Amino acid sequence: MKAELELKKLRRIVVQCQRCPRLVAYLEDIPKHKPKRYRDWDYWSKPLPSFGDLGARLLIVGLAPAAHGGNRTGRMFTGDRSGEWIFGTLHKFNFANQPNSGQRNDNFALSNCYITATIRCAPPKNKPLPEEIENCRSYFLQELELLRNVKVIVPLGQIAFTQALKSLRQKGLEIFPLSFGHGRIYLLPNGQTLITTYHPSQQNTQTGKLTKPMFEQVFKMIHEKL
Repeated sequence: MKAELELKKLRRIVVQCQRCPRLVAYLEDIPKHKPKRYRDWDYWSKPLPSFGDLGARLLIVGLAPAAHGGNRTGRMFTGDRSGEWIFGTLHKFNFANQPNSGQRNDNFALSNCYITATIRCAPPKNKPLPEEIENCRSYFLQELELLRNVKVIVPLGQIAFTQALKSLRQKGLEIFPLSFGHGRIYLLPNGQTLITTYHPSQQNTQTGKLTKPMFEQVFKMIHEKL
């Protein structure tokens, strides 16, 4: 119960964060350039808290909110193309109660899964600066401490993979250098398993670098580990 309260408190702290002046300014600017299809939206335009089942055994680590996706809706991956891939697959493998989510109050819920990100603010050109990643790291470190049932960690893409490893090492785990590639499985010294995947970004899915069968194969691996 204490861990759940601490996680909820951490979410509130994240939403109020202003550690990165460049990102604060960018979030304020994004709604001034809405696509026509979103002109009636009142953008969230704040750091995004993580969300999901507080007792989750699966932890998914994204890169950053999309400027007109999560940054618009107020929930990670909600309302963007990557989210369609992720949520559809989570639903297929019984980690979500519905296959998609367009807004944060649409009753979408995760089961046995928690979603977080390397950084919590949408960065310009989807490229966070190294210091911005470091400014956000303490939130992820606290989540690793509080999400005590996690057995499998799935970073989405190489940046999330690299930063998740860096955070785990900062927690004191002795992890030898690991190489990134799709569908690789690494057993960590603390008993957790790291499973890698390409990020389901439009660039990867439209070019065929990541296909639905490839992505679903990762979730078959997850089920085997859980």
